[in-house]
Amino acid sequence: MSTGFHAGQDPNPPTGIEAAAATDRIDAFLAAENPSTPCVVIDLQIVSAYYRALCALFPATSIYYAVKANPAPEVIATLAALGASFDLASNGEIARCRGMGLPATRCSFGNTIKREADIARARADGIDLFAFDSPTELEKLARAAPGARVFCRMLVGAHGAQWPLSRKFGCDRQTAAELLLRASRLGLRPVGVSFHVGSQQTEPQRWSIAIAHAAEILRRCSREGVTLDLLNLGGGLPAHYRMPVPELSCYAEAIETALSREFGGARPQILLEPGRYLVGDAGLLRATVLLIAERPYHDQERWVYLDAGRYNGLPETLNERIAYRLRTPRHGGACGRVVLAGPTCDSTDIIYEKTRYELPLALGIGDPVDFLSAGAYTASYASVEFNGFPPIRTYCI
Repeated sequence: MSTGFHAGQDPNPPTGIEAAAATDRIDAFLAAENPSTPCVVIDLQIVSAYYRALCALFPATSIYYAVKANPAPEVIATLAALGASFDLASNGEIARCRGMGLPATRCSFGNTIKREADIARARADGIDLFAFDSPTELEKLARAAPGARVFCRMLVGAHGAQWPLSRKFGCDRQTAAELLLRASRLGLRPVGVSFHVGSQQTEPQRWSIAIAHAAEILRRCSREGVTLDLLNLGGGLPAHYRMPVPELSCYAEAIETALSREFGGARPQILLEPGRYLVGDAGLLRATVLLIAERPYHDQERWVYLDAGRYNGLPETLNERIAYRLRTPRHGGACGRVVLAGPTCDSTDIIYEKTRYELPLALGIGDPVDFLSAGAYTASYASVEFNGFPPIRTYCI
């Protein structure tokens, strides 16, 4: 972290290659270019380093980058050059990746909620791997992508995840097995099972439990004459925010132990769909202080209003789930508790109120406030024109 900035809290700095989360290269870019805020800056060297670290710990695994985490063309191109494949959530993401020359064989349509016309378009473009988790989605695939390879998303618990993804997606194990058997009768090629243990998952053993449940589905389908040869472990590998997380090696060890226990030497093809892990620590979101005010009806709390907020760059502060590490240039001196809020005329645009943040008392209007490890689900998540604010801009270096 740049020595000229004050974090205002115990920043829980990451270790290993993650220590580069706030890099000299990003600082040099910000100093030289002085871009308008709010903006996100991505260090592509960190994206590359994280991808290589993932491959080293998961050498026999296919890596499908979850493009929704950060769809910047430079990020996609960097990962493509390293051999990554891509998990795509919409026709727009498909068009972006295919327009960049990525082969359809390295693309998966992983959203379980798709327009039938988009399924047909993707199939016509050569994409041959689709996700589903319900009978009606399976029927759409059978009509629009006959003969395609399909995998069923299984519902799992998300305890330990700071951004849970349960309830909206996935089906129970019995339903998953029945749907995969039905897929074969509908003329599709059922190939396997997927799950997602929740984004920013802090408990590696959550994969162990899910792998055991997925193995039950594969064994049942095999007994009934349908061989499945793919297991998609989803995303969930964490970035480094304020809450400590285990080392990546702990996740790899838990997953490898579970795969060995459930499958021995006859394991299926394994997929991972990292998004946050690959780009989160590679990015920094810079905001600017617009206003500082004391609100007497809030026990004289100091409110700091930024030009980035819930609707333009920081949506994952919803319910204060993701607590970013912060830094400001006002290092040294006294600090005090603050409430952080965004710029819009919306009462829900409060970033942190219950989570304790302390920032320098010398902080003033016009000062930058940097959100570290902010490369994932920031610019890609921002509204287009809420209150007339433009989409947050991304710079890749």
